[in-house]
Amino acid sequence: MAALLEVEHLVKHFVAERSVFGRPIAFVKAVDGVSFHVYASLNPRMTVSQILTEPLALHDLVPPDRRRARVEELLRLVGLEPRFARRYPHEFSGGQRQRIAIARALAVEPKLIICDEPVSALDVSIRSQILNLLRDLQDRLGLSYIFVSHDLAVVKHIADRVAVMNLGGIVETADTPSLFASPRHPYSRALLSAIPVPKPQAKRSRMLLQGEMPSALNPPPGCRFHTRCPHTIARCRTEVPQLLADASGHATACHRTAELPPAEAIVASDGGFSPALEKLVAAFSGRVEGPLVSGVGIVDALPPAGV
Repeated sequence: MAALLEVEHLVKHFVAERSVFGRPIAFVKAVDGVSFHVYASLNPRMTVSQILTEPLALHDLVPPDRRRARVEELLRLVGLEPRFARRYPHEFSGGQRQRIAIARALAVEPKLIICDEPVSALDVSIRSQILNLLRDLQDRLGLSYIFVSHDLAVVKHIADRVAVMNLGGIVETADTPSLFASPRHPYSRALLSAIPVPKPQAKRSRMLLQGEMPSALNPPPGCRFHTRCPHTIARCRTEVPQLLADASGHATACHRTAELPPAEAIVASDGGFSPALEKLVAAFSGRVEGPLVSGVGIVDALPPAGV
């Protein structure tokens, strides 16, 4: 079968340091001689039935005479009609293909699913449907998710606990309402203060960070955020802060957590997210409010330009 994409010996190096004469003397080897090929997430030459039957046969989960019935069960589970089993991926919309991918993941009856940016390529209405599908499946099947996303609105809706990462390390973790209402780490505060608020009169503070983002090739000693943090002291430059939790389970990796002023007016009281997204999520879920998915959302994002 011809590959959808073929990559051979791909190299991408970034200049990390130059001499006084401007010549490159150090490089970050982001990609160094990588080769791979892709047929896409869903094999374009396989029907939906074949795609869903493959993991059942590979793991010997269902006897051959029961596999067709199991495929139909999986399609119903993700909101698709069993008659779609005879179709090919190109005959579906983006949201439907995402549902097929979810059905394939559920075929092996997992207890934990890792979702890495599962809705980033979808428009807002389809995104809402997929998020509500994930929540519904969690309720029915007892699933847990590790949900990795750069989209704070999605994290707020899907996760019951959030871990915020900066330069490869967790700087804060808490239950979702607590973290969004009262972030404690300076990086978390800067990240949340950068969320656009669709209300011109909304009162909130903006935390602008100075300086450039440190290099992942050579991160600074001590707290990796100290080069941009407005609350830095000498200890921050030499000692790595430990991720310590209080009695409520809200953990922060900052030497000055207890000294910092409360996080007031960083995020609007309604969360500061698009009213259109809030309404769509409620509409597609069939309820105004509902329980959050049991899972962990991981925010590993850089603030927008200027933050």
